[in-house]
Amino acid sequence: MSAPQPLLSSDDRDKVAALQWYAKSVMEGLNVGQHRSPHKGVSVEFKEHRPYVRGDEVRSIDWKLFGKTDRLYIRQFEEETNLRATLLVDQSGSMKYAGARRPGPSKHQFAIRLAASLAYLFTAQHDAVGLATFDTKLRAYLPARSRPSHLHELMVQLATAECGGETKLAPVVETLAGKISRRGVVFLISDGFDDASSLLRSLQRIRQAPNEIVFFQVWHPDELDFPFSTRTQFRSLENTSHERLVDPHAFRVQYQRNLQRFRSELEEGCKQSRISLVSCTTADSHVAVLAHFLQQRGAKS
Repeated sequence: MSAPQPLLSSDDRDKVAALQWYAKSVMEGLNVGQHRSPHKGVSVEFKEHRPYVRGDEVRSIDWKLFGKTDRLYIRQFEEETNLRATLLVDQSGSMKYAGARRPGPSKHQFAIRLAASLAYLFTAQHDAVGLATFDTKLRAYLPARSRPSHLHELMVQLATAECGGETKLAPVVETLAGKISRRGVVFLISDGFDDASSLLRSLQRIRQAPNEIVFFQVWHPDELDFPFSTRTQFRSLENTSHERLVDPHAFRVQYQRNLQRFRSELEEGCKQSRISLVSCTTADSHVAVLAHFLQQRGAKS
């Protein structure tokens, strides 16, 4: 089996490396790096060394190793992390949509590249990152880890993920709420095509842990401006037996009304639950979307 194509170009990685995520609240973990921990004297199992970076505590330096190598290394432990990030990536059928007007990435391709950028960002900060992919149920789950080899596993999982069938977001998020046992930040990358009230209730469960939640809602431009002008055969990407011949002129007004109602319910629900809702389209740069969000988040801190 040939190796999957890299999800991030060298230019993408350089741009992501210039970004920074700062924890807004006290996180669980040890007092290392830039994220402060409420715990002291935690006993954990030694895992590996990593190079010292500016901001690490001097007391964490392995001075014996320094004497042998003349280089500064930090003793890193299995449970040591500045922050735990979990990426929830939708691979349901609706995410396959890539547009009817011009060639471009599908919503799923955009989602996995955005997830790869987040994974690269947190791993570069020596933070732990985990991944869950799903459609009607959980398809793959990698618990949060911070070691470089884990990043490779995560990238392979993203690169080989394939879209499945129907969407059942709320039950899957409920399942994942039980797996995210330590507070951190959870990223949902999805088009959000499910019952809005059910999805919001499931996200509130994760939010109460408490976790910070960022919902990157991925759209294709076609879904927002409905560009169709001639009679068009629409077929469900989640259930191919469902199809309908539509006169766009007669359908457009009702479609846009339903779309606005759906978006407004999600926006209001996320606002009430203090969930960051970031709307983006496949026409955007995934790195630019992430950079813009981090800039706005930093301005609100």
